Amino acid sequence: MLETAARTKPAGQRAKAFDVAITGVATAVPAHRLSQDDIAERAKAVFPHLARLDGLYANTGIESRYACQPKEWYYEHHGWEARTEVFQRHALQLLEEVTLGAIADAGIGLKDIDALVVNTITGLAIPSLDAMLMNRLDFPRKMERLPIFGLGCGGGVAGLARAARYAQGMPGSNVLFLTVDLCSLCLRIGDPSLAMFVSGALFGDGAAGVVVRNVSGAASDAGGGHVLAVGDHFWSNTERIMGWDIKEDGFGVVLSPDLPGLIRNHLADAVQAFLDRNGMSLGEFSGFLLHPGGAKILNTAQEVLGLTDADLALSREVLRDFGNMSSPTALFALHRARKAGARGPHLLMAFGPGFSAYFVAADL
Repeated sequence: MLETAARTKPAGQRAKAFDVAITGVATAVPAHRLSQDDIAERAKAVFPHLARLDGLYANTGIESRYACQPKEWYYEHHGWEARTEVFQRHALQLLEEVTLGAIADAGIGLKDIDALVVNTITGLAIPSLDAMLMNRLDFPRKMERLPIFGLGCGGGVAGLARAARYAQGMPGSNVLFLTVDLCSLCLRIGDPSLAMFVSGALFGDGAAGVVVRNVSGAASDAGGGHVLAVGDHFWSNTERIMGWDIKEDGFGVVLSPDLPGLIRNHLADAVQAFLDRNGMSLGEFSGFLLHPGGAKILNTAQEVLGLTDADLALSREVLRDFGNMSSPTALFALHRARKAGARGPHLLMAFGPGFSAYFVAADL
């Protein structure tokens, strides 16, 4: 556990801040809103052998979630072809929405985007989603593109970090980072596993977009919140903590009960190492925007990092209202923080398959 003193100890030599600012953020969810109670009843119907465990659904900290398809769709068997068509159609709709929202928030147009980074983990597209999106929106034809797949729930924070690094190397550029996950489409009613049942208690659908701008040479107040530092931490031999198995009819969820223990035993050291590398201390952050993977993960992280209920209030609000949307979820917390007028250094943190932790420190 990080000692309380670690929250207030003097920072070391501060790493040079990025010449990158977060200038626009947008989020979106699909049309179908579902209450957690309704989802619990459906889960008992689909997984009657696990109905006695329905208390899982009541203890997640979730009240509502969003799904891209009507509820009848989820009672049927679907193969790769059907899942892929639905995924691409809805993913592109949401990506278009958050693109337009993020650039409007940044006060720029599509023609001003120099690079596009698009992340997902819940579906496949070849050409990639970024290429498909270029045929829906009037991006510059010379715009550079980077598709990302495989980072899971960590993809929102990790992708934002990659976009910031991209922008850092392109003076004067605007880089648009988009992430979308449609977790509901990964429900496989023919999979009777406990992992499938548990994932049904947590996951929903959503998308987020962030514009980052290289502001080197700009006025000090230009561009909004500046990125201060980014980083990763990888734990060896943890491949079965979280991820996908490739099944005949879709992605098979891998979700180990060992995850909270890994967070409890090893997160503090990973966070401290990130802070030390960048000459920072936990106590200098005025806000914490953790990926709300579930109530248990948030509670464990709060305990080992010595955070307060107020520190994680935004993350818990997002979990309550949207569930775990995989990669976009931490960026929903960022969006809410900006809308609420949050100021000062904030630490974004998320976890994903590998098993890995991802960090972005930004001064909002």
